[in-house]
Amino acid sequence: QVQLVESGGGSVQAGGSLRLACAASGNLLGINVWGWYRQAVGKQRETVAAISRDGNLNYADSVKGRFTISRDNTKNTFYLQMNNLKPEDTAVYYCNIFFARSRVSYWGQGTQVTVSS
Repeated sequence: QVQLVESGGGSVQAGGSLRLACAASGNLLGINVWGWYRQAVGKQRETVAAISRDGNLNYADSVKGRFTISRDNTKNTFYLQMNNLKPEDTAVYYCNIFFARSRVSYWGQGTQVTVSS
């Protein structure tokens, strides 16, 4: 069984920074994509950033140049560094890992990020 535990959310003023972490445990062999998603009130969940097993990075246009996704394989943990935060970044952030062979993904519990103007 795979578990993802998120940490690092909170409240900041516009222009501030936060770093989210997602610690994975269980059978992690074969992960193809590590990703971060977010869902604001009244909106659909959207992809924020993703990193593939071969290191390809993808970012939503709205966060390019401000957010950075990274992973530490030695700790089975991946991160989302968020700089120059804006009020529109306010949402619940979820981490996700995806196994392409089985087409299965797992989600973290979500962490609230609130950015005030």
